[in-house]
Amino acid sequence: MKRWSGLAAVPGMIILGAAFFSCRKAPAYTVLQGEIFHTYYHIKYKGEADHSQRVDSVFRAFNHSLNPFDSTSIIAGVNRNLPVRTDSMFRRVFRRAQEIAAVSGGSYDITCSPLINAWGFGFEHKEDVTAQLIDSIRAFVGYRRVRLDGETVVKDDPRTTLNTSSIAKGYASDLVGEALAAHGIGDYMVEIGGEVAFNGLNPQGKPWRIGVSKPQDDSLGLAMQEFELVVELSGKGGLATSGNYRNFYVRDGKKYAHTIDPLSGYPVQTDVLSATVIAPDCMTADALATTFMVVGSERVPAIAAEFPGVDYMLILSDGDGSYKTVMNEGFRKRVAK
Repeated sequence: MKRWSGLAAVPGMIILGAAFFSCRKAPAYTVLQGEIFHTYYHIKYKGEADHSQRVDSVFRAFNHSLNPFDSTSIIAGVNRNLPVRTDSMFRRVFRRAQEIAAVSGGSYDITCSPLINAWGFGFEHKEDVTAQLIDSIRAFVGYRRVRLDGETVVKDDPRTTLNTSSIAKGYASDLVGEALAAHGIGDYMVEIGGEVAFNGLNPQGKPWRIGVSKPQDDSLGLAMQEFELVVELSGKGGLATSGNYRNFYVRDGKKYAHTIDPLSGYPVQTDVLSATVIAPDCMTADALATTFMVVGSERVPAIAAEFPGVDYMLILSDGDGSYKTVMNEGFRKRVAK
């Protein structure tokens, strides 16, 4: 972990600052950055105390609970049908994921890991995808096939596995923010892989500023970032963006996007190129951003209305190679003038 003072660029968005001059000394802010969960994190908080060990402790606890790449984690044990007891972190994420799955009618589903893997966007090897393969996988995919019984996960089919990648980074950002708040820090910004938990104000005493990227076909991440708009964030909450335009592959001349529709089993093809969500917590924002990518723009307002404090912006395809931006009133009020 590196500790320094500066501004951090992140995929899909950027934390923006402003140069300023004043006779008054600005309050000190500390920046921590490093690599975790196969991505990068940037943390900025008010104060000079070094909380890097506390942050590392949060990451270790999160890894033990929800990191599927760690063979000793709780979620890895659940996926291998071992007799493991879940912890509070696992149950918090699981319950929120199941709630969003129910509201979306199954369009959001953390049991769709085998479908993600089959299409080549998970952590296993790509397979030659056929209709027969998809149908065979769908036989054991579905959020209704898994539930909590006290501290234990119960499955209807032992082949069912869980993949919390669409909600876990947001939750990890929340956990770091909660750890900082527990030590009296009221102004912070925590970003993990583009998912942002925030509270209070930035070093200039103003809202945190986040730039949301324009959609670009850039699966290698080599294109220069251009911003569609900048949002200002104050108070406590979370922001997450999901988009297909930077995570896809091409096979036999056809583009396959990384968002899978759990109901059909196929890569989603809707009018939503990108979804940015602001919510009371980053875990919810993270999961809803993925949900909105799957359901398409027509269903977004009704789903968002089920979650108090949720605002959103969608970048939609016009079908002729151009795009348009739509947002609800709450999001519009946060757009920087």
